[in-house]
Amino acid sequence: MSVASTVYLKECRESLRDRRVLLNALLLGPLLGPLLFTMILRVTIGMELGKADKPLPVVVIGAERAPNLIEALKQQGLVPRAPVQDVEAAVRSQNIELALRVSETYATDWNAGRPAQVEIIYDSSRRGNGSSIERLREMLRYYERRTAVMRLVARGLAPAVGTPLVVADRDQATPQARGALLFAMLPYFLILTCFIGGVWLAIDSTAGERERQSLEPLLANPVPRGQILLGKLGACATFSFTSLTLGLIAFVVAAHFMPVQKLGMSLNIGPRDVATILPIMIPLVLLIVITQMLVSAFAKTYREAQTYLGLLQLVPIIPSILLAVTPFTPPPWMYALPLVGQQLAITQILRGEVIAPTTFILCTLSTLAVFAAVFFVALRIYESEHLAVNA
Repeated sequence: MSVASTVYLKECRESLRDRRVLLNALLLGPLLGPLLFTMILRVTIGMELGKADKPLPVVVIGAERAPNLIEALKQQGLVPRAPVQDVEAAVRSQNIELALRVSETYATDWNAGRPAQVEIIYDSSRRGNGSSIERLREMLRYYERRTAVMRLVARGLAPAVGTPLVVADRDQATPQARGALLFAMLPYFLILTCFIGGVWLAIDSTAGERERQSLEPLLANPVPRGQILLGKLGACATFSFTSLTLGLIAFVVAAHFMPVQKLGMSLNIGPRDVATILPIMIPLVLLIVITQMLVSAFAKTYREAQTYLGLLQLVPIIPSILLAVTPFTPPPWMYALPLVGQQLAITQILRGEVIAPTTFILCTLSTLAVFAAVFFVALRIYESEHLAVNA
């Protein structure tokens, strides 16, 4: 193990002198995810809350047919705009966001006690208008309910007659659990941080040394190749795990600047959560690093290794997207899948749930088993003369 320690210290010392490694492992990797999360959420939530507090401008067609309706909507914040000639075309071309058209028979139907029709005209493919549409619908629903009650009272009937069913919501989701839905992609950013933290060292310690022709003298020493591989693996894993730790701490700090409380959510990542996430991620860090080193061993140049590992970084986004958009309860066996198991476990932690010991053991042992298999393949590559000859 003294050989592995020597190689480990040598790789760490050289990497600490490389600004590119330091930039990615200690700055770019840890801060990329938290900065993106904070900026996107603050802008998105700020825009939605700002729109909710502002008057709602709506183009109204036929306002003269329903003066009482328009007046009631104005009291709720609607600002009528002048009608346009072809309102459908104006909405499709995104010249206007939202329009309300009162039917020509509105007054007749209203006076006869029949349902009077109004149309909400909008483009559902337009970004950012969902809240405005729902806000206008809620204004109309309020006016509808109020009018229905007044009609029942005018006919000598109790308002409860028109409400045969009362639906009471009992949402059991905690603010922490609702916040976890908003941060469904957070586990992916943590895994991506592991990739970024060790990628440059993995490339430099294999393909980089081959290109500089410094790998062959190292492998020519009469020492077990496995010791050399362990030393390089330890150095890469150290930088990757350090990047993960810094990134997790950055998320803890960034959570205090995310205005999720205004949405009835919370994201409380405390020291206990950090102390739970890090052990779960250790086997995955080892698997990521050994995979990066294995892929780099097949590359003859630094640039070629960059290309391969750039594609490799896209792999974890596949389970992340599936888990984020597919509503299902994961069966226990899914925790045995590397990448998937870690993402499911982190999601549980974000929801404020406690990880069962069996889940932790299954997730850890299965990932370590895959790591051992990949390590064995990498060891065979390091023990072959082909690796040194191509240097």
